Amino acid sequence: MSLSADNDATRRAGAILTVDLANIAANWCGLRDAGRADGKPIDCAAVLKADAYGTGATIVGPRLAAEGCRHFFVAHIEEGIALRGVLPDHPIYVLNGLLPGTEADFVEFGLTPVLNHLGQLNAWRAAAQRFNRALDAVIHIDTGMHRLGFSAEESQVLSNERGRLRGLRLALLMSHLVASEEQANPINGEQLARFRSFVRTMPGAPASLANSSGIFLGPDYHFDLLRPGASLYGINPLPGQPNPMLPTVSLHARILQVRRIDALQTVGYGAAWRSARPSRVATIALGYADGYFRVLINRTHVHLAGHKVSVIGRISMDLVTIDVTDVPEAASQPGAPVEILGPHLTTDDLADHARTNAYEVMTALGRRYARVYLDAGPLDVGLDAETQA
Repeated sequence: MSLSADNDATRRAGAILTVDLANIAANWCGLRDAGRADGKPIDCAAVLKADAYGTGATIVGPRLAAEGCRHFFVAHIEEGIALRGVLPDHPIYVLNGLLPGTEADFVEFGLTPVLNHLGQLNAWRAAAQRFNRALDAVIHIDTGMHRLGFSAEESQVLSNERGRLRGLRLALLMSHLVASEEQANPINGEQLARFRSFVRTMPGAPASLANSSGIFLGPDYHFDLLRPGASLYGINPLPGQPNPMLPTVSLHARILQVRRIDALQTVGYGAAWRSARPSRVATIALGYADGYFRVLINRTHVHLAGHKVSVIGRISMDLVTIDVTDVPEAASQPGAPVEILGPHLTTDDLADHARTNAYEVMTALGRRYARVYLDAGPLDVGLDAETQA
């Protein structure tokens, strides 16, 4: 089944991003089941920050809820507010925590802040007193990332003075792994030991340590709640090994124009590519304004009609040029779709070409793409009529 916000927009689009909701759901189910492989009743959340890694949080969230997901994480409060509109009853946790003056917003929209230091804890406890109600809280312990989270000193204060939590319901203790994709890295075990030590001081509180790659470190890292993000969207949680996740996105851009050029002619800004032979050059409808990085100049390829086709010249804001000399003319006419991401070139592959990671590739997916959602699973998940086509 295909979902599209606007079929006319898809028909008019220069580039189309297809998101496979069924594969996202299957990835979540596989990760959940991996956590439960040792028989423990472990729950599995979904991280939907950065618009569900570019795939559309307000569509992905309800789909995963229909599959059985009960806990959702975002980075910013505005992401949480948007998600609350389609998930009225599920816990939504805001990883960046409690910015000053946002307490009433968290209460109004039923969001739970991930408290990252004693100042946030004190402010959230004061809000509980002001609103005369118990409020859920997540405590984030820094076990080695040195980014967000209670420092070792603050963690000790909290362990010694649990009265600081009075008026709050401790929904979760969490920490974040530094190098979970490197399974042999000793820092994983060091963080696990630090986290376990803190968890022991907070008896009865559920705990969460494993992100996507952390799930594959084994049951010692699973605790009560798994927090996969990138792997839900098909990014490989085991770099250098076969990807256990299903692909979730494909991207196609249409050919706008094809021209013939002689040998030794240049293409694009800066004359950065020169033809070695008489060539046919196609211009396709995407560019760096759509998240197709400028650094990809003369460094990557696309696929058209069974042919691997080089990207040539500089990436423009709205346009990319490709060498279609070896593609039959009938298959490379204006309007023909060119595979940018898909079975022949994954987000991990493109990330290698761009010398970045697949997280950046996914989160850079442009808002100008027409979006099509494929789903073979339940659709009665609160999508409005304009989203179902």
